[in-house]
Amino acid sequence: METVAETAALRQVALFGPLDGAALEALARHLRRHTYAPGEMLFREGEPCAGVFVLTAGMVRIYKMSPGGRELTLHREQAPATIAEVPLVDGGPYPASVQAVSPAETLFLPRRDFLAVCERHPRVTLAALELFGRRLRGLLTLLEAVTFGGVRQRLARLLLRRSRDRKVVAGTQQELALELGTVREVVARNLNRFQAEGLVRIRRGGVEVLDAEGLRGEAALEL
Repeated sequence: METVAETAALRQVALFGPLDGAALEALARHLRRHTYAPGEMLFREGEPCAGVFVLTAGMVRIYKMSPGGRELTLHREQAPATIAEVPLVDGGPYPASVQAVSPAETLFLPRRDFLAVCERHPRVTLAALELFGRRLRGLLTLLEAVTFGGVRQRLARLLLRRSRDRKVVAGTQQELALELGTVREVVARNLNRFQAEGLVRIRRGGVEVLDAEGLRGEAALEL
């Protein structure tokens, strides 16, 4: 079976990068390829963890849902990346839901094969620990963002964080609301205020940051 493309995909992600060529080729034989349309679910929170997903194309949204049905986006993951590493180790169910944002493609590795790799290659275990650490830091940052300050401050912080590499923050107002744990109307009201003050320009499918320094002032306000 041809595994060149699968081996190349594994080499691009931090979790499997430490493996040598022979180990990657052996691992690639256990992979199963899946494609997803925008909005399609990879898995839902609470389902048993069957394995790890290697995202080779597209973007996915990782989110939690409250008992009342409100969603909170935890993270957006862009290929190349791995998804659902934590439950692989502890054996628990998936702690969050994952949905394709754009057309996406994954390679799926069953849990038993991942654990076998960890036993034979300690460097993969160390890579997994480093990845867990980054995930934890990201969750702590999110916890701070949704806990401290009003929506206006949190929206300013989100726009600043998402615009570090580019001026335009992609995403609808509904998607921004999901990342902040609020509703679209509240985000729209605050974006309109930011636009009136010359801090941003609301565009179709995104928000352009015009005055990053002004947004930093909004983010630092004590309400």
